[in-house]
Amino acid sequence: METRERVAGETLSAAWPGLTDPAHDSQRLFRQILGAMSEPGTLETLAVPAPPQTPPSDALGAALWGVVLTLCDLETRVWIAADLDSSALRQALTFHTGARITDDPASADFALLTHESFDPQMPFALGSDTYPDRGTTLLVVVEQLANVGPSMLSGPGIETTRALDIGDSPGCRALMDRLAANRASFPQGLDMIFGCGARLAAVPRSTRVTRADAKEVN
Repeated sequence: METRERVAGETLSAAWPGLTDPAHDSQRLFRQILGAMSEPGTLETLAVPAPPQTPPSDALGAALWGVVLTLCDLETRVWIAADLDSSALRQALTFHTGARITDDPASADFALLTHESFDPQMPFALGSDTYPDRGTTLLVVVEQLANVGPSMLSGPGIETTRALDIGDSPGCRALMDRLAANRASFPQGLDMIFGCGARLAAVPRSTRVTRADAKEVN
């Protein structure tokens, strides 16, 4: 029995690679993720092994897989959207991080989804005035990441404004609209980390989002 479990674990580890040097790699990646959160809209490239390049695993991308490996642990609850969900991903999350999988988005610390599966009505946790950090952080696969229009970011960590383009699909536009809606409930709200391949950008709830034409997004 132990031999079978060990072989299964080695097979899973090879298919869903963990960090090469967990202690040093997690520190390096944490600094990059923290930098992205403290300077919203800046682009970071994460040097981390990519998940298996077969559907639906290939959609996740190296950057978001690196975020999961860095931020998730035994105390973490993760919700996975249907278009990314698979038994292999669930097993890999548990194997590499010990994170617990939840089917209740309101109880999730992190949510894995794509721009196509984003639903503005999904009841993710928004935190509270006393504990705003208890809101769900969305880890979202997007079409692209570039520091150009149509969305303009301003607020803490941004000297004047910073442009961010995550794509023009209905889901991408809905994501930016949802971020803009954080203003009405701040300090409650959703933080988002966007991933596209090995690149990521973060937009916390404290960031103001406007369109390139300077018209407020609401």
